[in-house]
Amino acid sequence: MKFLDLHKLSDKKLLKAGRILIAEPFLKDSSFARSVVLLCEHGSEGALGFILNKPTEMTIGDLLPELYAPTTIINKGGPVQLDTLHMLHGLPKELGGSEVANGVYWGGSYEVLQSLITDTTLKNNLVKLLVGYAGWSPGQLEDELKEGSWLISDINDDIIFETDPNEMWRKAILSLGKEYAYLANMPTDPQLN
Repeated sequence: MKFLDLHKLSDKKLLKAGRILIAEPFLKDSSFARSVVLLCEHGSEGALGFILNKPTEMTIGDLLPELYAPTTIINKGGPVQLDTLHMLHGLPKELGGSEVANGVYWGGSYEVLQSLITDTTLKNNLVKLLVGYAGWSPGQLEDELKEGSWLISDINDDIIFETDPNEMWRKAILSLGKEYAYLANMPTDPQLN
């Protein structure tokens, strides 16, 4: 993963589908504290992405009772429209969807997902299910960047599909390079340091 220098690129080049937003260590917003977000859309209408590292207690069977997959964890994709289910995956031939980053697809066929689960051929590490999404109105994410709320990085699909959610933020910070490594060990509350 490569960190993108905020001083060398305009907001338009920084913010685009496929980029990863890494919350700065002291971001207080409970929805985004220590989060890693995959940005899937950015344009004049605003931005949309999914928090990748906030697992819930739900399983897919809780949301779609016809699917039984006790090991398929549902993640909280963001605080907006928590009644929606989204799929990120690396199985375009099987599931379809729209490519939002190199090798990462959004959406797809839940019927095929069901058959993969039933046939036990589902590669759990290549499918991430999320309730809700993260959304920003036009200019809002740019303002948050100026405030220093986010670090931006290029996509790294092993972060998305292979990393334990509890380790994802730390691993994303460490992947930015040694000049950012100190951030990975900062306490949530600097008063506790």
